[in-house]
Amino acid sequence: MAEDVLRSWVSGLDDLFARVAGRFPRVEPRRQARAYVTGLLAPVERKNSWQLAEAAGDFAPDRMQRLLGNARWDPRGIRDDLREYVFENLGDDSGVLIVDETGFIKKGTGSAGVQRQYSGTAGRVENCQLGVFLAYASSRGRALIDAELYLPKSWLADRERCTRAGIPGQAEFATKPVLAQAMLDRALEPGGAPVGWVTADEAYGQDRKFRLHLEKRRTGYVVAVPRSQSLGPGIGYGNSGSRADAVTADAPPQAWKKLSAGEGAKGPRLYDWAMATLEPHPGDDLGGPDAVQRWLLVRRSLAPNDKGELELAFYLCFGPAGTTIEQLVRVAGARWAIEECFQAAKNEVGLDQYQVRRYDGWHRHITLAMLAHAYLAVTAAHAPKASAAWSPSPPPRSAVSWHT
Repeated sequence: MAEDVLRSWVSGLDDLFARVAGRFPRVEPRRQARAYVTGLLAPVERKNSWQLAEAAGDFAPDRMQRLLGNARWDPRGIRDDLREYVFENLGDDSGVLIVDETGFIKKGTGSAGVQRQYSGTAGRVENCQLGVFLAYASSRGRALIDAELYLPKSWLADRERCTRAGIPGQAEFATKPVLAQAMLDRALEPGGAPVGWVTADEAYGQDRKFRLHLEKRRTGYVVAVPRSQSLGPGIGYGNSGSRADAVTADAPPQAWKKLSAGEGAKGPRLYDWAMATLEPHPGDDLGGPDAVQRWLLVRRSLAPNDKGELELAFYLCFGPAGTTIEQLVRVAGARWAIEECFQAAKNEVGLDQYQVRRYDGWHRHITLAMLAHAYLAVTAAHAPKASAAWSPSPPPRSAVSWHT
């Protein structure tokens, strides 16, 4: 039995590297990348170049460092292959794309993009790099499929520093939502991507241009917004009376429904939820055979906090007309999947255990770590009795009004 499992693992890894083989002009870096990913999957204590080299039987880390440095291969192309691999093996029409960032705490000032900035991973301001990631989640599993390193303005204002860190001379400042838009565009390229929705936290949800970008693509979204979010024309401007929290205060008791946002560590994540249809804005084109609508979705805790208050969370939503509150709640709950991906990728395949400083080295390690993580996710999905905790229903295709 153990030999059968081992053969299956080796065969699966062979198939994965056959898929990406064309991204390596020479056989040597392809073999080294295979050894690197094998080391990431192995029970190696610290998954840096030294220990991965030792696991591969090398006497020194030179080959591993060359792979992350100046060896010729195409990490962006591998991320394209990775996305197709995940869609092919985990995809279904109810799939959700999830945007989020994670921090990589670093010492010194030489690592590309590093500075003192807020890291949600640490929950405080730290000297760190920030990576913006895209994950895919469906009833069949979840995996990271794309990533971009965030470059602060302070870095791009110092071109000599950028050159030392290998940052391309043509690089321009891009906000995190703009980086996310580029990754979403790659994932949503024509060709039948198995995606029904996009979800993200407040950092992206409150960005009006981010939402409009998805609306122009007719891509459904459920994104978190602050309580001060305006619901007026343009959804981003308006008087205080149209704030999300002010509007929610008028919700009738019968609008609230107890629903699960998916399985958590202690069972179903139960909250009270309410959904309100938002009026179209002047000039909107939401009708036709592919009619869409906007909604406000509100989550309320079942029990009061230490201050005796019921905690509220707010989401702006856009999608096919006729979408139900149950569908929106399940998409909102899917956002936790990317946190699980971060935890698994850091704990199991060394996503955060790199020792590279250069811009290209960061993307190379992250790409290979995501490849290893996706391999684990696909292997688990194909294992006997594999099941997923979150399985949203597919969306229907076809002044605030609360649904009661």
